[in-house]
Amino acid sequence: MSLKGSKTTSAYIEWDTVQSLILKLRRDGDWKFSLIVAIGSYTGLRISDILVLKWIDILDKDTVELTEKKTKKYRKITINPQFKAIIASIYNGLEYVSRDELIFINRWGTGAITSQYVNHKLKQIAKKYKITKDPSTIKSHSLRKSFGRRVFENNDNSDKALIILSEMLNHSSIKTTKIYLGIREAEIQDVYVNL
Repeated sequence: MSLKGSKTTSAYIEWDTVQSLILKLRRDGDWKFSLIVAIGSYTGLRISDILVLKWIDILDKDTVELTEKKTKKYRKITINPQFKAIIASIYNGLEYVSRDELIFINRWGTGAITSQYVNHKLKQIAKKYKITKDPSTIKSHSLRKSFGRRVFENNDNSDKALIILSEMLNHSSIKTTKIYLGIREAEIQDVYVNL
């Protein structure tokens, strides 16, 4: 948790690294964080929306429908086939779990894990799996940014992609989306590299 008034930033994770991380976490028995990484990177949802999901919300579905906690806006998200396979694989590997229960139950069984716990654990994961040189930049919001970067790059870094992303992420403007994705900063740094 950051100090009030201080600015913290989270880095995005390259898509190939995200995919590898999902598999490694699952292989190492950490299905919860494998699924958190998958949901965050395939949907672009904020952690506050991910942690309240129940199995019934995502299992055997073509879409996830919810009202975002922060914006109070309705979102309908198509579940792509690869993401659907990850969900089914994880669920089928668990002992009996009710479809009506929260996916990310805390160790006491009294509710969902907290976003603070998720951020703490993601830093540990980033360090363990050598995701970045600075593990402190990997937070739950990194997954949302990774989603945004993937959409942007899959659409040839186009202005159209920024418009779509701005809408998908419920940003107030395209300028906000550019800042969010670090596009302006990346472009400036590329100028120096390519001199």
